[in-house]
Amino acid sequence: MRVALVHGFTQTAASWRPVADVLSDSFEVRTVELPGHGERAAESATSFEAAATELGDLGGEAAYVGYSMGGRLVLRLALDRPDLVRAAVLIGASPGIDDPTERSRRRDADAELADTLERIGTEAFLEAWLALPLFDTLPSDAAGLAERADNDAEALARTLRVLGTGSQEPVWKRLADLAPPTLLIAGARDQKFAVLAGLMSDATGAHVIPALVDDAGHAVHLERPDLAAGLIADFLTAVDTGHDPTTNPAATSTDHRI
Repeated sequence: MRVALVHGFTQTAASWRPVADVLSDSFEVRTVELPGHGERAAESATSFEAAATELGDLGGEAAYVGYSMGGRLVLRLALDRPDLVRAAVLIGASPGIDDPTERSRRRDADAELADTLERIGTEAFLEAWLALPLFDTLPSDAAGLAERADNDAEALARTLRVLGTGSQEPVWKRLADLAPPTLLIAGARDQKFAVLAGLMSDATGAHVIPALVDDAGHAVHLERPDLAAGLIADFLTAVDTGHDPTTNPAATSTDHRI
């Protein structure tokens, strides 16, 4: 099975290295960079929906693993092109903001953040970005700061304006149609996304499994890469071999809760 790994905002494909090293023992692993990031800095997303379509064009038929912004795009791809997505793993991902007023406020906030990014530059922005409560549990040596800092400020700002949560069409009403087997990973210390994982699971079916990882916050794959890789590998192995992923013995692990 091919596995496509999709990073989050300000990251690059290099952020998946510890997870990819584990997964490559059993799968054909490919990392996909998002527009405005890394080697695709010169490319601009035209819309959230188009970026999801492009992700499928780049990754092809595969299991998709996405974190945060990458996870939101993977979710949209799984809904739009289930023929391409054999399975999905979403880490700290959201189906979007359903309330139009709240979504408009978030869009304005994303635009203001993009303006700040252009004004102060990547390094200063990252210092403030990684100091947000969302990343309180992320050790500085696991954040990949040097790789993030190589990103271009204007390119990141362009991406945020188009792929930010405020610009994402919410897909809550489509979750009942989510066809691929899906694993929803959230850190137990990331209360917002832990709740979202539960709500998403409730809105779908038994083939969509929430997993809460103890002693981890938003960036589970960076904070606990070995555990994240193990969860992903066990889930995808079950899918690839035709077994029911909900009966995975790892579900009883003391390290996480399903």
